[in-house]
Amino acid sequence: MSDARSTRRTFLTGVAAMGLAGRTLLRSGDAAAAVHAAKKAAGSATALPDPGHRPLGRTGFTGSRLVFGCGAALARRRRDDMLEAALESGINVFDNGTRRYYNDAETNLAPFLARHKAKRDEIFLISKAMTYVEVGPDDPISVAEARDGAETWRGLMDQSLRELGVDHVDAYYVMAAHNPNLVKSEEMRRAFEAARDAGKVKYWGLSTHQNAQNVLEAAMETGAYHLAQIAITPAGWYDWADKNILPGSASMKDLRPFLDRVRESGIALIGMKAGRYLAGRKFLGWGKPDAFDDLYEADFLASGLSPFQRSYAYVLAHGLDAVNADMQSFAHLEENLAAAATSTKAFA
Repeated sequence: MSDARSTRRTFLTGVAAMGLAGRTLLRSGDAAAAVHAAKKAAGSATALPDPGHRPLGRTGFTGSRLVFGCGAALARRRRDDMLEAALESGINVFDNGTRRYYNDAETNLAPFLARHKAKRDEIFLISKAMTYVEVGPDDPISVAEARDGAETWRGLMDQSLRELGVDHVDAYYVMAAHNPNLVKSEEMRRAFEAARDAGKVKYWGLSTHQNAQNVLEAAMETGAYHLAQIAITPAGWYDWADKNILPGSASMKDLRPFLDRVRESGIALIGMKAGRYLAGRKFLGWGKPDAFDDLYEADFLASGLSPFQRSYAYVLAHGLDAVNADMQSFAHLEENLAAAATSTKAFA
């Protein structure tokens, strides 16, 4: 009798798992996510790798070394299955951006945040917006331009809070902050401080794909920024304008003393675009998977990691607190978690 009951329970568990897998596949279109959901329902899912954790500068928050980049993943649809799996694995930093750039990404994150409202202090929520001030990296900026940019940025922060369904974010970035004069402007600082004093944001950050070294110098000079998200690869700075490694850039290994100085100032460093150069672009020719291989030791090349995983593991081990990964499928999530989890061991 007990064997019959056990067989029946196993059968019913299997049916439930297959049903959940089917619903997950229909909802997400992600076969790997469906398989994970089925295994979890059946009690046979393998635990996802822990990404590791580190204090994020002087924020005092111990954040995962892998940041879930929500912009591309959630721009068009919800991916609650991936968000839940990420949180379960130990990812506790989620990065998003305003509708003006990322479409529905913030509204598609809102249900996940609402479900975990009771654990809100355990999640570090980031969003960001541009100032839309038309200045080049080296241009001077007038007080009027800085004031207009600050007002636009504050207004987009308020929009972000509404879209996310929250009363505050942990950090709000100045997005595309490639002009050091804007980074240092009193108008921007006052805009942040007003939002902070109103309880809308705790920490100030910036993200930049261009002129990063000069921007970081400016951020350190102000003493006001807590986080900086930078486009960097094992070969050095990534230039968004050219979709290439910045000409003349030092390698990341040689940039390490500078990156350490930024972190010692209390600014947490989060990398992005670590794998973008490897992926390539259609109009530039698809993919350069071996682009960084000359920078790696033989044992690291033989580690079994993919080119993208090697890139993420390398930048995490050479001066960054975390890396922001664009994860649009469950397979990407698994691969990036594995890279983050092995970064310290690979470069011990």
